[in-house]
Amino acid sequence: MSMNISKFLQSGHKGTLLSAFIYSDMSFMVWVLMGPLVIFIAEDLNLTEAQQYTLVSIPLLAGVLFRIPVGILVDHFAPKRTGLVAQLIVIVVLLFAFLSNVSSIGGIYFVAIALGIAGTSMAVALPLCSRWYPDEYQGLVMGIAGAASSGTVFTAALAPMLAESFGWRAVFGFATLPLIATAIFFHLKAKDDNYVPVKKPLSDYLLVLKEVDVWWFMLFYSLSFGGVIALASVMVLYFHQEYLLEPVTAGYYTAICILAGTALRPIGGWMADKFGGIRSMLRLYGATAVCMLFVSFSLPLWLTILFLITGTGALGMASGAVFQLVPLRFRKNVGAVTGMIGAAGGLGGFFLAWTLGLSKQITDGFALGFIIFTVLSCLSIYGIQKVKSRWRTTWGAGEVTRAKV
Repeated sequence: MSMNISKFLQSGHKGTLLSAFIYSDMSFMVWVLMGPLVIFIAEDLNLTEAQQYTLVSIPLLAGVLFRIPVGILVDHFAPKRTGLVAQLIVIVVLLFAFLSNVSSIGGIYFVAIALGIAGTSMAVALPLCSRWYPDEYQGLVMGIAGAASSGTVFTAALAPMLAESFGWRAVFGFATLPLIATAIFFHLKAKDDNYVPVKKPLSDYLLVLKEVDVWWFMLFYSLSFGGVIALASVMVLYFHQEYLLEPVTAGYYTAICILAGTALRPIGGWMADKFGGIRSMLRLYGATAVCMLFVSFSLPLWLTILFLITGTGALGMASGAVFQLVPLRFRKNVGAVTGMIGAAGGLGGFFLAWTLGLSKQITDGFALGFIIFTVLSCLSIYGIQKVKSRWRTTWGAGEVTRAKV
């Protein structure tokens, strides 16, 4: 293993990989910021339960809408420049929210929409790193770059504590500090590779949607990545409303669960490199289906946390496995395809967060929302079984790539 790691470190550009990881980490930190803050905002602005779930869902949906154009801009203007502009916009929005002392529901919705730009970071980080590394390391590289959703752990653990001590508006100001430092580091250390994409009209990018494999990847990622982001956004409310935990305590439990989903993503990429992305996804979605079904039974808190940690960890690893395969399948359009699959992940996050909220509003419980996780896991397993033979005999065949598919 150590020899493989040594070869891996020598095969690409370490500064780019590290800066891309930190860039996305801090972007995700602010993307889900409304989730841990919503209890404090709701008390201050007298939000209804429906408005609370709307507020935590808006950045996820906005991330979907912004992600596809950002992926296209990456192919047109290179990832580094696109990423820096996106980061600066997010910093300006956070400063506006802090300095203007935003106090209306319309104002806070505007901030939530703008934070969706932070959710486009994967469309920058993944193609930026992917182009530096050979096929046999794509799973590990995409796993490391994609583990940046670990920034959501910082949000869950720190945001409620800071909001309780300084007020929720001050958290927006605090968030700009790591983002500014990250933008400087990213500017200094990230480097675009020498690949110069041929600029194409928008219609050419949208042509990839005619590829059925894009839709399968979008399904798989909408559950794996979308599931982790949905849980990161809703879990503070879930623990507060289902188990009557205080917001700060709910934030700590959320951080523990989300840590599994984010920290294990590179392990999922490594598993996919070693055993094949298809085999890895089958096992991980199976584990997710079982865990989320148990969570729907409203078990004692310690059991619920155990199943959430395991299920969220499986989702995180599945995200790494998905993106081991994507660059192998779509070599020439990795930026646009990554944007679209990433958008599906954001859409999945919005949908799953929305269903959890809707479940609470309609049934006064979260069971139906978690059952949706199980149903989508079973659908993904069906899809993988349907395409695996074709994938392994076409673009994933041994004579085409050295990577295991």
